[in-house]
Amino acid sequence: MYGIVNKAIESLVVANFGEDKWESIKLRSGIDIEFFISTEPYDDDITFKLATAVAEEMDMTVSDVLIAFGEWWVVKTTKEKYGSLMKAGGDNLKDFLINLPLFHNRIMLIYPKLTPPEFKVTEVMENSINLHYYSKRKGLQEFVRGLIQGLGIMYSTPVKINLVQSRIQGSSHEIFNISW
Repeated sequence: MYGIVNKAIESLVVANFGEDKWESIKLRSGIDIEFFISTEPYDDDITFKLATAVAEEMDMTVSDVLIAFGEWWVVKTTKEKYGSLMKAGGDNLKDFLINLPLFHNRIMLIYPKLTPPEFKVTEVMENSINLHYYSKRKGLQEFVRGLIQGLGIMYSTPVKINLVQSRIQGSSHEIFNISW
């Protein structure tokens, strides 16, 4: 993952718990990197070690950490770093979700070494949609759940998210049914 992801984890921890807690988490994770460069790719293992250390340090599950981070990513990181790109995604949650499959194509112009997930939408209804999530990376479905929750916050639209299908259960990809 790119350094911007790890910087966002740091930002989440520092904003909510302080610099000392971040230093404890870095120490616990065993990551010996003084600072992350946003535009540089880092091994995914670093991100998972940080998430695990946050979970241990804060007495949370890794799933809860990934959900919180997903929300933070949308509400804070993307709003600050990619505000105009986010606005171009749509005027409401439904439009943004429908346009999501094209979103990473735009992001790849900024981060050319990105290995993005792929999204597909089906069963588009007035107040719900199925979002298919395909990724080479395993273990990020709760991060995606947090991203969806963050989009709901961004668009002031309460969301209900049901995991309909999962790779953990042997499927080829995840399907989230999102309703509002």
